[in-house]
Amino acid sequence: MGGHAPGREPDGLADAARAALVRRIEASGAGSGDPGWREAFAAVPRHLFVPYYYVGVAGGYERRWAESTDPRARERWLRGAYEDTPLATRLRDGELLSSSSQPSLMADMLAALEVRDGHTVLEIGAGTGYNAALLAHRLGDDNVTTVDLDPEITESARRHLAAAGYHPVVVTGDGARGVPERAPFDRIIATCALGGVPRAWVAQSRPGGRILVPLATGLVLLTVSGTGHAEGRFLHTPAYFVPLRGAGRPGGEPMQLGGVPHRAREDDLFRFLLALTRGSLDPQEAHALWEQEGRPQRERYGITVGEEAEWAWLDDPEGPYAWPLPS
Repeated sequence: MGGHAPGREPDGLADAARAALVRRIEASGAGSGDPGWREAFAAVPRHLFVPYYYVGVAGGYERRWAESTDPRARERWLRGAYEDTPLATRLRDGELLSSSSQPSLMADMLAALEVRDGHTVLEIGAGTGYNAALLAHRLGDDNVTTVDLDPEITESARRHLAAAGYHPVVVTGDGARGVPERAPFDRIIATCALGGVPRAWVAQSRPGGRILVPLATGLVLLTVSGTGHAEGRFLHTPAYFVPLRGAGRPGGEPMQLGGVPHRAREDDLFRFLLALTRGSLDPQEAHALWEQEGRPQRERYGITVGEEAEWAWLDDPEGPYAWPLPS
């Protein structure tokens, strides 16, 4: 299915770099249990999706790109495209607008979806198009829809996908509203951070469908029942994504952490609880709960989306610890 753009792979370097990336993903344990994703990462040429990207350097960002006149700079660009790291692909006034996610995290997320042949998938956040290409390689173009609010992003994703030989449906629109004309979906995966789970996604999912959403520096995997209801727990994996633009974007003022011990402020799991309970618990209350409950791992938390309300919880959806989420 995948193709290669002429002149972009000096001496087969991209093939070797891609094979090395697949080995790194495997060594990390990401995506294990589903060999179909290994084959997709081995086949889809990531460098075609990042013709340029930005690397953080002292004082800002350095641009690496495929068309540099310096062959050593082109090689740095190509090798960097196959590192197991996120790549900043779109900046505006120093703010990160779009990125290509870390491949091992992508592998974990794709494996968590548990796709089967014939499944239809909606991706929220087209990014570079690379994730949509992996899905299209696995499931076929017709079964994959990706949506993004920014027409520049969807246009470049379309271009990258075509260069690599993939043609899923690319839609320009507000991802929080889903893509009703392509529904229902067996799986929905968001590649941008949200403050809650849009009801539209639950409505556009088949009963038994799965929705995977980055939320509060974690990844929550929901199963949809036939009543406009979805529920599930967080995966163990930390996840940091660019926020969704348009409806449903998370936000808020910086939190005041006075009175919270420095050790807790720096702890990833405490910061996850802070993000999850923002607006419901003040940081001091969150810290007391966190210590009392034994500094819970992400997997002890979950989300319930009902027809009238949406809430996060610890251990039990009907238990004593529950916090409303924006819907």
